[in-house]
Amino acid sequence: MRISGFQKMTLLDFPGQVAATVFTGGCNLRCPFCHNALLVTEVDETEAYSEDFILSYLEKRRGVLDGLAITGGEPLLQKDIRAFIERVRHLGYKVKLDTNGCFPERLKDLVARNLLDYVAVDVKNTREKYAETVGVPSFSLEPVEETIAFLKKGFVPYEFRTTVVREFHTVEDIAGIGAWIEGADAWFLQNFVDSGNLIGEGLHAAPREELFEMLSKGRKYVQTCELRGVD
Repeated sequence: MRISGFQKMTLLDFPGQVAATVFTGGCNLRCPFCHNALLVTEVDETEAYSEDFILSYLEKRRGVLDGLAITGGEPLLQKDIRAFIERVRHLGYKVKLDTNGCFPERLKDLVARNLLDYVAVDVKNTREKYAETVGVPSFSLEPVEETIAFLKKGFVPYEFRTTVVREFHTVEDIAGIGAWIEGADAWFLQNFVDSGNLIGEGLHAAPREELFEMLSKGRKYVQTCELRGVD
């Protein structure tokens, strides 16, 4: 598995758990606001960590860490992700997966094998604006639709999340996403932060007052709808 980044401890990436985080290289989308652009466009230039290195660290940290968050890039592009997670689980760790929702069959397989404890899916925008937002003009929405419908059945704890970018999202867009995922367990709106390492240019965070208006709209559709990373 291509592991292009590693964070030894976090209290933020895996709700309720003290975790480490691995970042896989490569993604099928080209979201202009992606804050991990090097993991998308310059994968070969990033440092790679071996699975054995990660697993050795996790073995030493048993009793200190609770879980491992796997993010990207897009982790489900990694063909050997199941084998890697099985090794992590063998050490007694919980596993959280971040995904863009484009690979529902691979997600379903991991859930069916009881390999995931939590799943976070980025819902990028309304159906009408999805292709533009993910930077793929020919994007097919069917896999994302399938992933959303699957998770809402409740086979595994999950959350949906949307990164709000002023140039891509209006208050009515948030209402549109809410209507799409209505009844979901949890939905988090997180304001865009310019990491300085983006695919696109000229992007900005949404104004604070607009974020709270978005939150009000979101709560009409999803009971547990919160702002993340906003004081």
